Amino acid sequence: MKIPLAEQCRPSCLSEVIGQDHLVGRDGFITKIVQSKKPLSILLWGPPGSGKTSIARLYAKAFSLEFKNMSAIFSGVADIKKIIQEMHNTPLFGRQIVLFVDEIHRFNKAQQDAFLPFVENGTIILVGATAENPSFHMGSALLSRLRVLTLNSLDTDALKAILKQYENKKSTLKIVEEAKDFLISQAQGDGRYLMNLIENIESIQSVEGEKDLEIEDIKNCIQKRSALFDKTGDQHYNLISALHKAVRGSDPDAALYWFARILEGGEEPLFLARRLIRMASEDIGLADPDALKLAIAGKDAYVMLGSPEGELSLAEVVIYLSLAPKSNALYTAYNEARALAKETSHLPPPSIILNAPTKLMKDLGYGEDYIYDHDTSAGFSGQNYFPDGLERKSFYEPKSLGFERDMQKRLNYFAALRKKLK
Repeated sequence: MKIPLAEQCRPSCLSEVIGQDHLVGRDGFITKIVQSKKPLSILLWGPPGSGKTSIARLYAKAFSLEFKNMSAIFSGVADIKKIIQEMHNTPLFGRQIVLFVDEIHRFNKAQQDAFLPFVENGTIILVGATAENPSFHMGSALLSRLRVLTLNSLDTDALKAILKQYENKKSTLKIVEEAKDFLISQAQGDGRYLMNLIENIESIQSVEGEKDLEIEDIKNCIQKRSALFDKTGDQHYNLISALHKAVRGSDPDAALYWFARILEGGEEPLFLARRLIRMASEDIGLADPDALKLAIAGKDAYVMLGSPEGELSLAEVVIYLSLAPKSNALYTAYNEARALAKETSHLPPPSIILNAPTKLMKDLGYGEDYIYDHDTSAGFSGQNYFPDGLERKSFYEPKSLGFERDMQKRLNYFAALRKKLK
């Protein structure tokens, strides 16, 4: 059985781990744990190919502890109990082990809780690995017993160091210098993926002989990598957040970039259309009433055209929203009104604005003294429409941007009339 190159080239000690100096460097957190000689249960949180599995194995090695591993994709509570039972049956019972659980976030809360007694009594040193945000995907009970350690995506220097490490241990890649830069760019921060690319090149060189491979040669031997995007995970929300904030920040270029990143990752365009409609109301509102119209029109255009033609309509919306005047006055006003409505939901409308379709209701004063605004010279009566006893509130405060300048003039006009009619 041929062992994958990525497995062959794993670091042999913590000091050989590349790109995670804040954890395994001279003053790294894991380095300090090892120096203390008191192993702790930890959770390694980082993107694919950042070194989580390697660090877990070397963590056990640094303490000279037995290493066992399991994957939450293929395992359950029965497997956890089996490992513990095997420990009880071994002559070395009483000695700690490091139990590595890959994709630990895939265990549900009950499965995660199965680890608790064994972590608490020191039977196992638990090392979990996840690419998802622990705050959202881990149970609070287990999370409180683990030290969460964040791993970085490997930058260009780190990937170059991995390539150099391979050449020192194995052999020099017979590719032109520009092709090495191309390899690094294709890895996109994933060390394992880089090693897989190198393995592909090794296969080509076994056929091509001594020829130094060009970029085109390498392109022909690697599959197009899908954009890093998980429609159900943190990456989904992170990229949507990036798009939203770029639009809010009036940066059409960055907004268009994130829009394209999300689409390239396979997101459903109608999901993006709905998010853009939301942005039109939340971040632009009445500063530019046409923003909402265009966002809805973009959605309708996509529905009519489908993919890939329809995406251009949504891109038009992205640019328009990015360059539109921004105001969250509508968003703020609505939230304040909701909060007050929740607090005062027991207060009825003032009787002056209640309809009185029956004699009893008229006798009770419903609609008494109501002034029909259209019958006034200004078309405005200035009556109170808030509940009796509730001080009049001002929720909507337009900004001096775009169409909201006109809205402010209207507010000022009615406020002056209301004061005059008192």
